[in-house]
Amino acid sequence: MTAMLNVVWLQSGGCGGCTISLLNSDSRDLFGSLKAAGLCFLWHPALSEESGAEALEVLERCASGAERLDILCVEGSLLRGPRGTGRFHMLAGTGLPMTDWVRRLAAQARHIVAIGSCASFGGITAAGANPAEACGLQYEGELPGGLLGPRYRSQSGMPVINVAGCPTHPGWVTDSLMAIAMGSLGGGDLDEFNRPRLYTSHLVHHGCNRNEYYEFKASAEKPSDLGCLMENMGCMGTQAHADCNIRLWNGSGSCVRGGFACVRCTEPEFEEPGHPFARTPKVAGIPLALPTDMPKAWFIALSALSKSATPKRVRDNAVADHQVVVPQTKKPGPR
Repeated sequence: MTAMLNVVWLQSGGCGGCTISLLNSDSRDLFGSLKAAGLCFLWHPALSEESGAEALEVLERCASGAERLDILCVEGSLLRGPRGTGRFHMLAGTGLPMTDWVRRLAAQARHIVAIGSCASFGGITAAGANPAEACGLQYEGELPGGLLGPRYRSQSGMPVINVAGCPTHPGWVTDSLMAIAMGSLGGGDLDEFNRPRLYTSHLVHHGCNRNEYYEFKASAEKPSDLGCLMENMGCMGTQAHADCNIRLWNGSGSCVRGGFACVRCTEPEFEEPGHPFARTPKVAGIPLALPTDMPKAWFIALSALSKSATPKRVRDNAVADHQVVVPQTKKPGPR
């Protein structure tokens, strides 16, 4: 029988939202499913029974090498302040900063996984003046570095695996952990920001239920409208690498299905777009942020053509909060 992989999960500078999201997994028995995949959680600060001295004993055994540490998961950004001491976030009962514990455990871990955009790139905690000196495990925004530095490699020879998202989809986390357990997540399975391609090989745009409005450039004008959110409402789904509208949240939802624009939360530095999240910056009426693989001239030409061909049904429904014109019934042409 293959040995179980030991997992330790730490929470650093963040809101705990990725753990909350994980508990919304489609699996009725989340940890039973992970155990069946060969994953044994030695400790999770919010979900394990061990606390106090018992929890610290688990961490010390792993940090010293007395207990094998196969996967270290870190949720939340790493707080290096003030002035690089890490003392803005002390691990209770140890007298040591969380950053010291992460470094010690990272030196022993066979794999290290950043859970969420904060642990991956710094995220919301690093926004603004960043007095906490928050950063990701191996990135600071879109630049390599972070707490562990760009040259860090785990015992398996892998960089930090960045399961980015704010919060992460539970499926991204469970699939990544299970892929590690099966030995099927290697360097070639990560993208340019070391995110698993199992979800970043798609765009949020893929599978969006507003795509008919996008195709005809029939745009929403206020949050309750059914139309495309890209032109006016700040949606960046055509530039965000994630499968949110293919792998729906709780089996039925996503941000754009709930009427909220995609803010590219899986991307580094999404937290500071330089404009209000719910507003699309434009020049001469053309959005500054265009789809990832479409030249500007093509987009302008396609928009003009699409708007001239927009059916009345699509145009009217785009600026309504419910369907006001239904599709026509039409017999097919000759076969």
